[in-house]
Amino acid sequence: MHHPDPIIPCFSYPRPIQNRTKMRPYYSSFHLSNIIPLTNLRKPLFSLPNDLQNVTPDPNPEPSQARKPKGSAQLNRWSRARAIRSGRRLDRPINRKENSATKAPPSSSSSSTELWPVLSGERTDDEEDDGELTAGKAIYMVSDGTGWTAEHSVNAALGQFEFCLADRGCAVNTHLFSGVDDVDSLMDIVKQAAKEGALLLYTLADPSMAESAKQACQLWGVPSSDILGPTTEAIAAHLGVSPSGLPRGAQGRRIPLSKEYFKRIEAIEFTIKQDDGALPQNLYKADIVLVGVSRTGKTPLSIYLAQKGYKVANVPIVMGVELPKTLFEIEQEKIFGLTINPVILQTIRKARAKGLGLGTVKWSFYTEKGSNYSEMDHVREELEFANGIYAQNPVWPVIEVTGKAIEETAAVVVRIYHDRKQKCSMPRISKLY
Repeated sequence: MHHPDPIIPCFSYPRPIQNRTKMRPYYSSFHLSNIIPLTNLRKPLFSLPNDLQNVTPDPNPEPSQARKPKGSAQLNRWSRARAIRSGRRLDRPINRKENSATKAPPSSSSSSTELWPVLSGERTDDEEDDGELTAGKAIYMVSDGTGWTAEHSVNAALGQFEFCLADRGCAVNTHLFSGVDDVDSLMDIVKQAAKEGALLLYTLADPSMAESAKQACQLWGVPSSDILGPTTEAIAAHLGVSPSGLPRGAQGRRIPLSKEYFKRIEAIEFTIKQDDGALPQNLYKADIVLVGVSRTGKTPLSIYLAQKGYKVANVPIVMGVELPKTLFEIEQEKIFGLTINPVILQTIRKARAKGLGLGTVKWSFYTEKGSNYSEMDHVREELEFANGIYAQNPVWPVIEVTGKAIEETAAVVVRIYHDRKQKCSMPRISKLY
């Protein structure tokens, strides 16, 4: 099929949504002609063609028919469990009927191409489905780069609403638009946000693009916020230097391969080779060593830390299997123990066994007696065995990973690591640019 306009690749779920199972690539073409004739993107200029200057936008635009995402039963249970563990109440008054009653009918307008951005962080779970849930309010994240900053900022902010998101009382759908580097595409996104009644958050390095986004949102009545701009302006004032206004990866901005880059690559390669107790003779080369029973998140935590440049090895604690002698011969201050709530660990192990199609098969590899891998008595016994090892090695910090995201656990590990390494009066993580 021939596309007369530039084709911008992106990833999303195929339509119809009810049949989606995997993320598939497709191409969305932006063609909103004659909306904004900008001749110089470096100047914060925003104007409309003559035929649209007298058009008054609707201050209360009607959102189009909201899609109903399928909810994951497992995710819902985990969210509830995390809220309960943190002491938050879930029996909050929520008017679900009111939310469904305020849905606007689908828009009949077909003058512009409808945008289908990436639904960030959304996954389907057809095997465990409680049915369709009420569609949430839309949040548009627009970036001229990868969208990493916008996505992580929004995720951090949404963490303040877990009590509501867990019950689906204030469900949210986030949509990420990355690589938006021209005004036509930006205006198309703003127009779509106005149709859906979405909140638009943007990280645009080019001041003219940021200003255009701000004015367009004001014109179309779209609530918006600049995530990157205020921080960039504050740093510019502090350094007394004007920012380049170029996003990462833009033409004219070349980022050389630094020592930090090669350090990260080396750390990732080392960490993969040292996974699950492999090559114990190389433990002395590691920056951080993680120990814990099976399914406490040692491997994903190791990979996450490796991407930050730390060489990480992880050693499993298994009843009936002695820990490698080199673990007690290396520097003990770089060893970290992981522990978890037994109920949560049992749930994770049951899901793991089910995913492998093992069901109630006895996992004799993990225990001398051949006890069930996910049996509660065995789980408690294994955790008590690990706690005994931790008690014998009080230098090892023991981190409770129950209810924590990988990023949260990694932050604790890195903070303690640098605190011990620098031994300063005020703990910090320092980096020279």
